[in-house]
Amino acid sequence: MEVLEFMASKLNLLRAKAAEASKFVAKHGSAYYKQSLEQNKQYIQEPPTVEKCQLLGNQLFYTRLASIPGRYEAFWKELDYVKHLWRNRQELKTEDVGIAALFGLECYAWFCLGEIIARGFKITGYDV
Repeated sequence: MEVLEFMASKLNLLRAKAAEASKFVAKHGSAYYKQSLEQNKQYIQEPPTVEKCQLLGNQLFYTRLASIPGRYEAFWKELDYVKHLWRNRQELKTEDVGIAALFGLECYAWFCLGEIIARGFKITGYDV
């Protein structure tokens, strides 16, 4: 019974917060919308129609598609640079090795954090 009362109180709190947010948006939403459009008018394409949006979407997609060969080449250049560093690892400075180690540690930490989030913030993965 306590759980139901607790959930009901949280639901009422959530309703109150939603109503408050709704009032805020109703009062200030229009002004924010107009201000945002005014500040970013250089990005607005004329005429602002559905057809224009579809054209821009297609342009973005095919431009990204056309940029793949350049990104592919850049990837292989980076990989060649890493291979060169690995072959000449005796010449590396301590700072460079430290930066690389910190970068690897940061990537590993982000991976672990993503795994924890995916499991619903459970550290072990087991229900306790």
